[in-house]
Amino acid sequence: MSAVLDERLLAPETSMGAVTLRVGDLDLMSGYYANAFAMEPLEERSRALEVHRVLGRGDTPLVRLVHTPDLPAVDRRQAGLFHTAFLFEDESSLSATVYRAAQDPRGQFVGSSDHFVSEAFYFTDPEGNGVELYTDRPRSSWVRSGDQIAMTTTYLDPNAYLQRHLTEDALGAGPSLAGAVGHVHLQVGDLQTARAFYVDALGFETTQTEYPGAIFASAGGYHHHIAMNVWNSQGAGPRAAALGLGDVSITVPDLANLDTLAARLRARTIPFDADGRSVTVSDPWGTRVSVALPDLSTEELLSR
Repeated sequence: MSAVLDERLLAPETSMGAVTLRVGDLDLMSGYYANAFAMEPLEERSRALEVHRVLGRGDTPLVRLVHTPDLPAVDRRQAGLFHTAFLFEDESSLSATVYRAAQDPRGQFVGSSDHFVSEAFYFTDPEGNGVELYTDRPRSSWVRSGDQIAMTTTYLDPNAYLQRHLTEDALGAGPSLAGAVGHVHLQVGDLQTARAFYVDALGFETTQTEYPGAIFASAGGYHHHIAMNVWNSQGAGPRAAALGLGDVSITVPDLANLDTLAARLRARTIPFDADGRSVTVSDPWGTRVSVALPDLSTEELLSR
């Protein structure tokens, strides 16, 4: 439990959980995430006409794929997912995953960047969902000015990076190497509306508001757990049911943090559901956000 509970904010120990994607071709998408990103199936369950499949590394769920083949395709102009960002412990683990993903013709490599706080590589999966693979630079090297963390985008040579860091051991280790969802980057229709929900109501703190068309926010001084941009989606309204982003999940350390979150939502008359172990709420564009305790099992994740 946090030493001092700030009722306005999510706890410093807050982290991101598995992202839910609604997919049209479950076998294609699960095969891609398994091969390209060195994940393995952890659990599967059928719910009515849907099949839910969780993939991850070790016992850490990273993505939940929900088979909903009758929905329309991802529309990059709508609110929803910009990318899911998978965080790796070191350069060799990141390099091994980037190399694997670059070899898989079902996805597309779309760029790489040095952001000062991190080094990142970007892909698009077979159904048009963005994916970031990254590793953090040491926190001690991050440049802070008040409540802002300096982040920028400069070119990162992917071939030079792999030449420096790729090892046979890391490439062979595959899913045994640790991974986590480091952050989730969203497309929204309006930044002020997004800030009112994700910062004021949910309790993230802004970390970078000077980047054109985007807001970055986090808990505990991280560079960002959540980002929101209007680069493709300015003015977008609530999404109709479609493939792509389903749920965003957030993990908090204890019940007190769920209680203070519920109080913030009530104070803003934002409807939510709570079951004693999680609080579930929808953002202004219809994305469901689940904030849960850390002992939520893979089986329980499938049941939500």
